[in-house]
Amino acid sequence: MKITAAVVEERSGPFVVRDVEIDEPGPGDVLVKVAATGFCHTDGIARDGDLPFPLPGVLGHEGAGTVVAVGEGVTGVREGQDVVLGWPYCGACRNCSAGEPRYCLRMAELVGGGHRLDGGSALRGSDGSPLASHFFGQSSFATYSMTTASSLVPVPAGLPVELLGPLACGLATGAGAVLNTIRPQPGSSIVVYGAGTVGLAAVMAARNSPATTIIAVDRHASRLRLASDLGATHTIDATDTDPVQAVSDICGGPADASLDCTGVLSVIRQAIDSVGMLGTALLIGGAPAGAEFSADHVSTLWGKTIRGTLGGSGRGQALIAALMDLHAQGRFPFDRLVQYFPLEDIGDAMEASYSGAVVKPILRMPA
Repeated sequence: MKITAAVVEERSGPFVVRDVEIDEPGPGDVLVKVAATGFCHTDGIARDGDLPFPLPGVLGHEGAGTVVAVGEGVTGVREGQDVVLGWPYCGACRNCSAGEPRYCLRMAELVGGGHRLDGGSALRGSDGSPLASHFFGQSSFATYSMTTASSLVPVPAGLPVELLGPLACGLATGAGAVLNTIRPQPGSSIVVYGAGTVGLAAVMAARNSPATTIIAVDRHASRLRLASDLGATHTIDATDTDPVQAVSDICGGPADASLDCTGVLSVIRQAIDSVGMLGTALLIGGAPAGAEFSADHVSTLWGKTIRGTLGGSGRGQALIAALMDLHAQGRFPFDRLVQYFPLEDIGDAMEASYSGAVVKPILRMPA
């Protein structure tokens, strides 16, 4: 079937919107007509080669749309059902069996292999040339996406499907970091470095937790104002302020938890230094391939935890479903982060994201 997709031909090359061919769904496949897809920095990282993905191929991993066809053996979803396209997982490894599918032992292959887990690519050029597919199990910078039923999260009636794709990655990552990993105790303090999509999702999640001190750190005044609107009790402009000292002043000492949502090595160190004994510094932002960070040995030795997290941890489908319910209740207003772009303007959406002009660009698919 002919579809439209944004294709990356070579490393750091532009997104080229053109016609491609997609297979009919085979055993275990679900074909989704994509309504819209969020643009995430991870898409840019993959385009530039810092997250391995074979090219030419189709990226995109924050899709939402409507099921239009299912392959043999598929259960749990039906044609005509609106869904969010969540992360893939094998369902059989020890981490999946332990309830941590975000850490599936086959995740690298599922995310960046460029093909079905146990098969070939679902995409090819209109001339039959090979194209990599299944980026994060979906490759949703396209009008249609081939995925699997286990990745899909049904959309409750009344919610706009074109808004919901970013719940699959950026928003779930920030919210899950707080709700699944930090799990704030009553009266605790959290400092969030980086008020982008992930950081602001963390702020909103913290606002729905027992934490009573929620600090947002950034260099964009507009994002700090938004963080305050979304639940931050304090903000720090790192342009002209030492954030580690400012956190200590606000908390009367180190914070209980910090989240680095930037991937900037100097900021990672600030996040680590912002917590003390029995505190947790959680690393979320993606640094360039091969990057290394440092920490003070003695203060870390005294009970400090430095931990990484991927995709919000836990069961992504349950988390995404909960965030949809919280949004419907007015308790997770992530629509305030969004600006829409047509698919053909994907280059503008990427630039708006990188410059900070837009927190979360969402690409609408052509009819």
